[in-house]
Amino acid sequence: MKSLDVKVWGVRKRNTQKGSYDVRWSVAGRVFSDSFRTKGLADNFRSKLMRAMRDGDEFDAESGLPESMTEKKSPLSWYDFALKYLAMKWPHAAPNTRNSINESLVTATLALLDDRPGRPANDVLRTALRNWAFVLPGPADREIPAEIGNALHWAAKAARPLSDLADPVIGRAVLDSLKLKMDGTAAAAETVRRKRRTLVNAAHYAVDLGEFRENPLTVIRWQKPKVSTDVDPRVVANPEQARALLVALSYVGGYSRARGRRLVGLFAAMYYGGLRPAEAVGLAETDLVLPDSGWGSALLHRTRPIVGKQWTDSGESHDDRGLKNRPAEAVRRVPIPPHLVTVLREHVDTFGTAEDGRLFFSETGGVVASSTYSRAWKEARALALPPAAAASPLARRPYDLRHSALSTWLNAGVDATEVAERAGNSVEVLLSRYAKCLDGRQEVANGRIEELLREYE
Repeated sequence: MKSLDVKVWGVRKRNTQKGSYDVRWSVAGRVFSDSFRTKGLADNFRSKLMRAMRDGDEFDAESGLPESMTEKKSPLSWYDFALKYLAMKWPHAAPNTRNSINESLVTATLALLDDRPGRPANDVLRTALRNWAFVLPGPADREIPAEIGNALHWAAKAARPLSDLADPVIGRAVLDSLKLKMDGTAAAAETVRRKRRTLVNAAHYAVDLGEFRENPLTVIRWQKPKVSTDVDPRVVANPEQARALLVALSYVGGYSRARGRRLVGLFAAMYYGGLRPAEAVGLAETDLVLPDSGWGSALLHRTRPIVGKQWTDSGESHDDRGLKNRPAEAVRRVPIPPHLVTVLREHVDTFGTAEDGRLFFSETGGVVASSTYSRAWKEARALALPPAAAASPLARRPYDLRHSALSTWLNAGVDATEVAERAGNSVEVLLSRYAKCLDGRQEVANGRIEELLREYE
């Protein structure tokens, strides 16, 4: 039965442990209510009721809702929605973000497929989703192999309705799928958190599209994995160890080919300048002030992170972008110590620059790949460190040189604000992640404590 006899009351807060907000209204004398987690959601729902009243919509006496608000089962499948979400995010997303969105959508899609006849092999299905479905331009704009086309057709048919995410059991199962890698082993905590952020954002978009009244994933009581943001002090190299590693690097690949020698300046910039690897790779001669003596400076404004050809607009493996988490036009001036000035001057004198002025480039003039400098660094560690140290986490990754640099500055007593400015971090991030002791400094501290205690013996 339909009725125009409708009354709507104000939003009422319920005094529960987590707090909720109720909207009450009546249709033909029958009282209805609905609860929401936030006042904003409750106000929004009440506004829709009021708008329907003003428009003269008839309310259903059984459901209490006008026809304009009656929830219908979404005709949109998860797969079709995921494609909509990808198309919305892709144009404005950085290449690494595109890659992350892709991974998240693939994982969620695999968890939201019904068991229908004709299921493709898992590796074929994953390849179809990873390399064809959730990439732009999409499969409709590219010539795709028949096997991939069949897999995508099956996935589109097997995908569950988007509205199924409103079922907490299904939503929890999707979130749980984020915790596992394809081989069934546990995924890293940061990977799980990153994928969950993407899915929650996608569900927010579904709310914007009118598919849900509120985000179905945020109401699920799901244990998020704990992520440690602290830098492991075992990775931090002291100045003596760093010098030994850079010397060893110069021997990698022989003298004439200079596979290691042409990378010494790259790693020196990470250690003595605190640069991120992508910042060091993008460093150009015009960005540098390299005096004959004393301190120089580097004006950072460009990074060249490697992300993969399918994620960049240019089709190149390396992105060409501004500084991390900064506006595109932002710059950062970093003072560089005399030793690094000397290393960079010698590098330019020996190897010159690439055509676009970059200091560090491959033998063919291209951007230095992370796999190339990581492989050289692995060889340098084996040459420079004793077996026990080489087997330890000490400076295992190139990025650990940046960790070492910031720890060195902090331990030298440099003000945290100045260190944060040079590093391109906030003070909060700096102190929570990088305030670690240098390797070998513990013995110095122990000696000072022991000396103090002896005074009272």
